[in-house]
Amino acid sequence: SGLDPAQPYFQGTPTEVRLDKSDAEFVDIIHTDSAPTIPNLGFGITPAIGHIDFYPNGGEQMPGCGKNPVSQIIDLDGIWEGTRDFVACNHLRSYKYYSDSIIYPNGFLGYPCASYDLFQSGKCFPCPQEGCPNMGHYADKFKGKITEDFLKLYLNTGEARDFPLWRYKVTVTLSGKSKVKGYVNVALYGSDGNTRQYQITKGTLEPDSTYTAYIDAEVNVGKVTKVKFLWNNNWINPTFPKLGASTITVESGQN
Repeated sequence: SGLDPAQPYFQGTPTEVRLDKSDAEFVDIIHTDSAPTIPNLGFGITPAIGHIDFYPNGGEQMPGCGKNPVSQIIDLDGIWEGTRDFVACNHLRSYKYYSDSIIYPNGFLGYPCASYDLFQSGKCFPCPQEGCPNMGHYADKFKGKITEDFLKLYLNTGEARDFPLWRYKVTVTLSGKSKVKGYVNVALYGSDGNTRQYQITKGTLEPDSTYTAYIDAEVNVGKVTKVKFLWNNNWINPTFPKLGASTITVESGQN
């Protein structure tokens, strides 16, 4: 397992010099700091070099690493940990994701995709027929399912521990008599837990229209038992418009 393998002095070198998939029967890589070293000070290698390469949050800038220096240095984990995070926060996320992955065997699903932008727009959802590998400790469960030469995988993580997020596709079809402005929120309830509210759409809300959003929830809800639907038209409207949901469809990433 390569935890953000180094970029300076290694990127673009022969395979004998750097980590490569020829080094072991199974090589999995977590890229967390792969922006160019100049001018972005990225410490991690950019190209896919393993059997499977994970690019959490796109692989360059990790959530929670943009905190202001003072709050980062006076970290919950102590001054030493905080100072290291200030200097190399993105780079060090790789081992933090890995250690969290041991506790969450079904967390950190990586979706095969051509780019992070395509993943963000929902083009690579849900997982293909052979499933998605789990980034980190349990990545080797995917060993026999690799068909491509290089497999790039994308996912999002939380800003702080616990890091795993679970991706859902939520589609809402509205019902009502007239269109209004405002927003629609949805929360998921399931056999293993509940999520907070996520915004599905905002702006003009039109009855019989369908709106889709991809949410990265902090909880794996398990079997969905209930969906909470909330809409708000942002200001007091004397006509008291009514708006409902005729259907809500929830699709989970695994299947």
